[in-house]
Amino acid sequence: MVAGAGVVGMSTALALVKKHPGSKIAILEKEPVAGLHASGRNSGVIHSGIYYSPGTLKSKVCVEGAELMKAFAAENGVRIKKLGKVIIALSAEDLPTVNRLMENANAGGIKAERLKADAIKEIEPYSQPYEQGIYVPGASVIDSKGVLAAMEKNLRNAGVKFYFGETVLGCASDGSVNTTGGVFHFGHFFNCAGAYADVIAHAFGVGLDYQLVPFKGLYFKVREDKKHLVRGNIYPVPDINFPFLGVHFTRSIDDDVYAGPTAIPALGRENYSMVSDLNIAEAFQMAARVLGLAVANNQNFRGLVREELGKYIKSGFVKSCARLVPAVLDDDLIRAKKVGIRPQLMNVREKKLEMDFLIERKERSTHVLNAVSPAFTSALSFAGIITAQV
Repeated sequence: MVAGAGVVGMSTALALVKKHPGSKIAILEKEPVAGLHASGRNSGVIHSGIYYSPGTLKSKVCVEGAELMKAFAAENGVRIKKLGKVIIALSAEDLPTVNRLMENANAGGIKAERLKADAIKEIEPYSQPYEQGIYVPGASVIDSKGVLAAMEKNLRNAGVKFYFGETVLGCASDGSVNTTGGVFHFGHFFNCAGAYADVIAHAFGVGLDYQLVPFKGLYFKVREDKKHLVRGNIYPVPDINFPFLGVHFTRSIDDDVYAGPTAIPALGRENYSMVSDLNIAEAFQMAARVLGLAVANNQNFRGLVREELGKYIKSGFVKSCARLVPAVLDDDLIRAKKVGIRPQLMNVREKKLEMDFLIERKERSTHVLNAVSPAFTSALSFAGIITAQV
């Protein structure tokens, strides 16, 4: 039994179908359709794995996951485009990080080229690199909703049962869970519930050192007549002082160009808007968690919050964009309808954000506690690790 019909949950079910043909598999999903949250709001960028240090779980599954996702798209008629990506230094302080990223690429077998600024500008003429950057020619973008639809179709064809509108309330006993629709029995339970994975894990007595802290990702869309300013994907070299990548430009599968996302602490697991999605009790809970992180200030958390809150005002967001592509002006950016929530895990004891994928297990249950970016890219490989010990 799998909880969560997002890309990780459905990839887990696909792995189970392959490993245990003929077994009975069910997917419980609290929403009326699959992939309504993080998976369905994904940018569709297929990540190369260059950001992740050797030895991390992300590094292990991202490169293979990208190839498996591309193969899945080809087999299932899902749209995919090879656009390439440049990762550009913005100052002299970024140059050591360029070295580190190239070391990651060499260790992971990732095709990437260190290029001087002039060569970067031949690929992305309107970008503004400082001295050098990295070109990842194999970077692609995929129709994320098309992937989800194909996964659901394949699973149904394999006999997997979907139970929509079923919220897992807790572990009824060893081998059963209570849901809003009754009691479900299982041989093994896979918790792939994304933003609610910590809640379900705690009901099983698992992952008690971890709690979720959601971050809101806001986007702007580049005006139609200015889309030529971005040919593919333009990313900054990540700031080692902060845990997230920062604002970047991506061209979607539908040929729209987006700038974003922000990483603003959100007041709820599904707090996409300011008011309509707000749960007061949850808002106080999340505010307390953010305050705890701010007091500890590990990973320069206070600096991150200051940086991200500045982007909540459009002028601050435009300033971040202009560092990458100076020709992008305030009027060129239109606030996009899409908003994402990054369900980021916090280590309660150490008061820090967990940056790698994280799984905890019991005898009859497996809990995917932290499946943040690049979870979409990695899902088909990550599922092999999730199901390995069953």
